[in-house]
Amino acid sequence: MIRPRTAKLAVLTAAAVALSACGSVPKSDSTIPADTGTGSTLFDLFENRDDPNVTLEVNRYIWSAAQDVLGFLPLERADPFTGLLVYGFGTPPGGGRAYRATVYIRDPSLDARSLNVALATRGGPAAPETTRAIEDAILTRARQLRVAEEQL
Repeated sequence: MIRPRTAKLAVLTAAAVALSACGSVPKSDSTIPADTGTGSTLFDLFENRDDPNVTLEVNRYIWSAAQDVLGFLPLERADPFTGLLVYGFGTPPGGGRAYRATVYIRDPSLDARSLNVALATRGGPAAPETTRAIEDAILTRARQLRVAEEQL
């Protein structure tokens, strides 16, 4: 049996919930603004309007050399617009330790400042000497590719 006090409390709670639903909440304007357009044409696609201070160019020789040198690693992600190559874990030929690498090409020039390599093992960062050796191998291979192309 329900007590009268509990019944009154239930009725008051139901009334309060019902009345709170009738509150005044301002409605947002649900109209969508009309498309104003940009005034561009199809021919604007072929114009070079990129800001040279924002556009990033990647050195193609370093890009190819990084793929040649780190070819034993599985390529997980490559973004030619930002110059980023992300490799998964792989074991070099004749080696026993698995490495993963991230290569960042920051500049179109063929020099060491354009290249940044982050090398890691399953236990943490790789030795700085190993990272330096990979950077040197990539830069050497990039120079070889450039010389070979100039001789054609």
